[in-house]
Amino acid sequence: MTRWSAGRSGSLAPPSNGLPVALARAGSVIDAPMRAAVGTLSPDLQRTVAYHLGWCDAVGRTAEGNGGKAVRPAIALTAARAVGGREAAVIPGAVALELVHNFSLVHDDVMDGDRERRHRPTLWALFGVGAAILAGDALLTLAHQVLLDDARPQGRRASSELAAATAEMIQGQAEDLAFEARVDVTEQQCLDMTGHKTAALLACAGAVGGILGGGDGRAVTALRAFGRQIGLAFQAVDDVLGIWGRPDITGKPVASDLRQHKKTLPVVHALASGGPGSAELSLLLSNGKLDGESAVEAAVAILESAGSREWALALAERHLDEAITALDGAGLEPGPVEELRAIGEFIARRES
Repeated sequence: MTRWSAGRSGSLAPPSNGLPVALARAGSVIDAPMRAAVGTLSPDLQRTVAYHLGWCDAVGRTAEGNGGKAVRPAIALTAARAVGGREAAVIPGAVALELVHNFSLVHDDVMDGDRERRHRPTLWALFGVGAAILAGDALLTLAHQVLLDDARPQGRRASSELAAATAEMIQGQAEDLAFEARVDVTEQQCLDMTGHKTAALLACAGAVGGILGGGDGRAVTALRAFGRQIGLAFQAVDDVLGIWGRPDITGKPVASDLRQHKKTLPVVHALASGGPGSAELSLLLSNGKLDGESAVEAAVAILESAGSREWALALAERHLDEAITALDGAGLEPGPVEELRAIGEFIARRES
């Protein structure tokens, strides 16, 4: 699926590990501050949070796990440089964004009943639902403490931005759960849910980077718009991977979203297509009959016949173009803008 073809004005070549430069280094930039923040938690919470973040195994031994791509910190760090700010000034915001993102992952795994993430047992599957909920709560609270410890006025502005984005993200998660019991979800409703659940925090990443980097209102607005469009592209690809992704890469079963009756973009597109399989798909989803491999295979075949995979990938490309356009004319530094574009291209064309 990854297509490193040129975008509107050419593409930055990724490094040898396939990650754009800004993404490849974001994790190392925030690693020490993240560990310092988590180190302020109580010992029991430190253990469960560290396990989720890939820092240790189930019994607390140091591990070299996959803690994720650090997409949100990368956007924030690059956005700060795009407004001419110092990267160091945005590190508290980058850490806070990663903490909130992981809060959402821990709670999502509980709500979805997912037993594996990043090729390891999920936090709740290993330590129990109660421990996972507490760890998620601790991550969310810690995020705001990190930002409010920044004595600058920009720190409070960034915390306010993060609080609003978190509220929007929670709204989207509530909509996502409610949609599981429905087969009448429209494409627009699904897109709105995606904007709340996923795009809100990525929009916040752009805005927080601009705010803590000292950018003016025009620049912050442009960076927020960039992040939102990238978030919409991210979710469109994520929805494709949730059905067609390779388990050895995604760490989840084939068609995991279908099995959970998630009304993702490809599913809603197929239901709305009016094609010969849309009624059958509606029946499979409404009667809870996706409990066998043959039913799952039939549902996937309907999506493919409706062209839903291609439609979702094309949607991701459109949002990528809109994200890049949002940066035009905002007086941003050209080098970091190119790095933001490379992050966007990676997100819209990734395989995991």
